[in-house]
Amino acid sequence: MCDVRHPPGDEIYRDKKEGTEIAFYEIDGATSRVYCENLSYVSRMYLDHKNIAFSIDPFLFYCLYEVKEDGFHFVGYFSKEKNNNLSQNNLSCILVMPFCQRSGYGKLLIEFSYALSSIEARPGGPERPISDLGIKVYLPFWTRRVVNALLELE
Repeated sequence: MCDVRHPPGDEIYRDKKEGTEIAFYEIDGATSRVYCENLSYVSRMYLDHKNIAFSIDPFLFYCLYEVKEDGFHFVGYFSKEKNNNLSQNNLSCILVMPFCQRSGYGKLLIEFSYALSSIEARPGGPERPISDLGIKVYLPFWTRRVVNALLELE
């Protein structure tokens, strides 16, 4: 029987909205190697462009969970490079589990990546080239942001 009741890493955010409690964990690929490798393998099952040939040590994984009475339920994650001094990427890979899609979690993960970039004073965007699935998530995200900014000008 497994006694672990929460993910590895540090809980960095928790919120409860509309009856659903969520939590974000920051997990270092170097210290929780097996967990992060498994995240990459799961991603590879759903993202055919996902490359897992490289080491995960230089990456941080920001995992989103629904918090329920019986524990933490994985929803999705995004990863980013720890030392991205040369690049301006705030996101390397993003995945929302298929059974959680169309619930706003993709937008939440993207919003969270930009919030972290803002805190770190490192503007940036997703890693290039962006995949076709990435475009499907980012296009509505930025369309909504631009429309809201234009509506505020009125």
